[in-house]
Amino acid sequence: MSLSARALSKPLVAFLLTTALVPAAAGQRVGNGKPAPSVKASTPDATPVDPASVKVDTAPWLFKGSDIPPDTAWYFGRLPNGLRYAVRKNGVPPGQVAVRVRIDAGSLYEKDDEQGFAHLIEHLSFRGSKYVPDGEAKRVWQRFGATFGSDSNASTTPTQTVYKLDLPGATQANLDESLKIFAGMMQEPAITAQGLAAERPAVLAEQREAPGPQVRYGDALRQTFFAGQPLAERSPIGTIKTLEAATPAAVQAFHDRWYRPENTVVILSGDIDPATAATLIVKNFASWTGHGPAVSAPDFGKPDPNAPPTKTVVEPSLPPIVATAVLRPWTFQDDTIIFNQKRLVDFVALRVINRRLETRARAGGSFLQASVSLDDVSRSANGTFTNIVPLGDDWEAALKDVRAVIADAMATAPTQAEVDRELTEFDAAMKNEVATARVEAGSKQADDMVGALDIRETVAGPETSYKILQDARAKGFFTPAAMLESTNRLFKGDATRALLNTRTADAGAAAKLAAALKADVSKLAGKRSQQAAVDFSKVPKLGAPGKVTARTTVSADPGIEQVTFSNGMRALIYPNSSETGRVYIRVRFGHGYLALPGDRPTVAWAGDNALVASGIGKLRQGDLDQLTAGRRMGLDFDIGDDAFTMGAITTPGDYADNLTLMAAKLAAPGWDPAPVARARAAALAGYAGLSSSPDGVLSRDLERLLRDGDPRWGPPDLPQINALNAADFRKLWEPLLATGPIEVDVFGDTTADQAIAAIAKSFGALKPRTPDTRASAPVRFPAHNATPVIRTHDGADTQAAAVIAWPTGGGSADHAESRRLDVLAAVFSDRLFDRLRSVAGASYSPSAQSQWPAGLPGGGRLIALGQVAPDRVPLFFQLSRQIAAELVSTPIDADELKRTIVPMLQYMARASSGNQFWLAQLQGGSYDPKRVEATQSLVTDMTAITPEVLQATAAKYLRPDKDWTMTVMPKKAAPALGASSSIEGTK
Repeated sequence: MSLSARALSKPLVAFLLTTALVPAAAGQRVGNGKPAPSVKASTPDATPVDPASVKVDTAPWLFKGSDIPPDTAWYFGRLPNGLRYAVRKNGVPPGQVAVRVRIDAGSLYEKDDEQGFAHLIEHLSFRGSKYVPDGEAKRVWQRFGATFGSDSNASTTPTQTVYKLDLPGATQANLDESLKIFAGMMQEPAITAQGLAAERPAVLAEQREAPGPQVRYGDALRQTFFAGQPLAERSPIGTIKTLEAATPAAVQAFHDRWYRPENTVVILSGDIDPATAATLIVKNFASWTGHGPAVSAPDFGKPDPNAPPTKTVVEPSLPPIVATAVLRPWTFQDDTIIFNQKRLVDFVALRVINRRLETRARAGGSFLQASVSLDDVSRSANGTFTNIVPLGDDWEAALKDVRAVIADAMATAPTQAEVDRELTEFDAAMKNEVATARVEAGSKQADDMVGALDIRETVAGPETSYKILQDARAKGFFTPAAMLESTNRLFKGDATRALLNTRTADAGAAAKLAAALKADVSKLAGKRSQQAAVDFSKVPKLGAPGKVTARTTVSADPGIEQVTFSNGMRALIYPNSSETGRVYIRVRFGHGYLALPGDRPTVAWAGDNALVASGIGKLRQGDLDQLTAGRRMGLDFDIGDDAFTMGAITTPGDYADNLTLMAAKLAAPGWDPAPVARARAAALAGYAGLSSSPDGVLSRDLERLLRDGDPRWGPPDLPQINALNAADFRKLWEPLLATGPIEVDVFGDTTADQAIAAIAKSFGALKPRTPDTRASAPVRFPAHNATPVIRTHDGADTQAAAVIAWPTGGGSADHAESRRLDVLAAVFSDRLFDRLRSVAGASYSPSAQSQWPAGLPGGGRLIALGQVAPDRVPLFFQLSRQIAAELVSTPIDADELKRTIVPMLQYMARASSGNQFWLAQLQGGSYDPKRVEATQSLVTDMTAITPEVLQATAAKYLRPDKDWTMTVMPKKAAPALGASSSIEGTK
């Protein structure tokens, strides 16, 4: 069962490379082991049929062998040719239908000389097929309002290939046409010499652009953990050798072997009658028959207990990492209630360990991050995985300390209080999913169905999942003894593996790793810390509730109220029950980047990791975790252009207390030094990675360079990281928390009066704020450069990146201009994609976008970038300038304008049914009325754009005397660029 609480079993550690266990899904645009049934061979035929003539088995095939009650919202069917479908009605967002076509074949289904073919077919299928000529499928869906790469895409994993379409404004006619296109893609993709020659370079570019250190580490992890199994050597992207050797006949053979109706499931979830949806599936797919006899799924093997147990690698740009696995064979099991209840016990047992590890890391232990997890990996193994990022380079101490925590959990049962705390979190999460089930998006339901099929399990509605948990609790599943039994079982298996990464070569590393895995750690566990009970009486007291001094409606559609309190604080309130059980809160205070000095670096960068974690009053992070246990509350922090923000997605019953915590954070911030030290360690651990690839260098340098070197933007350099300390951190942040205006935004399932009362007791109760009277440093765009600024990276000499940008504007007043630039950038991006990728095959994902900061008086830009081979950098600039010149000289045709604007309007139509869209549009509006005004012309601003208007916009901004360019080159290639290039060394 795709149990909703399983999301809670994911590792707590941000750096845990769970995805490294499985080769990363390729082609993301932006079997129970039983033999497949035989089907009579014939020539593939995609001719639509009369659905009334087809006898469909409507039994819920997904639930065969399971005692889990079928989710009655799903309608199932199996066609005579073996194809299965699952459809359901869902109106979130209105008018959209999510389509997923899943083929039960991925890279593990390939022969040695076919590596990469499953992914290659995905590319070729989108390029052209029976019903659409080369490149036309994208344009058809654009005309329907879908955005290529976001609404329409595909992915290939070791075990499946999934084609995706989120069709906005769905009608029976355009859904029928879309399913017809998909049917042609599955049955007769254009696997031709011409298509292969065009698409192979794009696949090789995708492989080339992948981050080398992470890919190499992921490959080493799989090769170590799954030695002797196909998964060890099977990456969906394939190999250069097999891709270059691919022929149409060989690729067609793979397609004919696995693209069969009995290996296919069509999933629809959206705003359409299920009977109509099922009829359209039958019409378009029922005539499909496989080519040749059916073939049984390959054997994925079992963990080999005789394979080498350890391996060491050296990746200087990654932090030291120790990853371990205890592996057991993956076996198909009927997805039953008892199976899921036992798995829940396992998850709770691991959560107890994870909380102990996090507590130890917060207290300044030997590791920065550590976690344990349980997973079924690509139907190849069931494993218990541990991932450790040490503090500094002392990985041996970190490994021993983590092993000590695990050994302690295997020796002594947890307390019932520890178990109950984790159960409370599970219970709250599941209860929240029940409360918000009505507003779960159709695309998520479709993706959940895909995930369940892949792991050979069922899906269950939130109420069923919650009842399964409640039943397990009532039957006494979650006892300390059960946790002890589970822990001991999870850390035993048929094979144990470990992989170590170090920054520098160490001839003795392998021996040290073997010794550390066997070392006696019984005396290292230490005393288990007990979190004291905490309630809201411990939160620092605020003042008396504030009084409302003004209350006005600032927008009738949507209905937004602005409220001003006696202390000067302002609020925007949008009562909207369309998202049942959800309340979005955002607190904007101060002036964000504008409040920081523009002439010197600061420690503001550490705020993301350390500001909230440093506590409230005397309450530390552990106390806050205890205080919010079982409740949906958060204090997410961010620095915006013109404000600092705290935000959370919470519930009608929790948001008032959440606002109290946020207000207390401003009124009585804690200054625990431990999170500051941890932020410093995290920055040091990741710093080398910023030089390891073009993408890393861009993330480090681009924002600052595009603001003419302004130190407020961009990450710190190494000396700044090393200099971080708790005293300087407090010196910067304490006045920033206490000064400047406050706006509280409450959008969601509440009433205006309730929201006003909650704000009055929290932010309305604060003392009047001290104005921030410091003048803000201006934001500048860099001057035009005749030759690109050049940065270098330490990665593969086949990787480079190129950037071109033009200055535009900023502020909220000229919203129509910002939207014209959005359309212009979308046209630019589409043309760049077609020419640089689809035609030249030089880049996998080139893009362009307009960035118009509403909170700044300037600093906007239209920017295009692409990762390319070093010798293709000139081509990127040539094509970019060619596109810019064409947009200035020639109006675009009506079809291209339609294919650009219709998806943007459809996106707005879908997004505007939810609260997050309006929160993003209106935040800051209580101090800047132009932001509210801008929401009233969202559609008219777009529909007023004509080819001539767009041409004039291009002429205004895409000026060759204003552009700024940058390249990121491999260090080996940089000297060869010539003396005319402007080379700036990395910092």
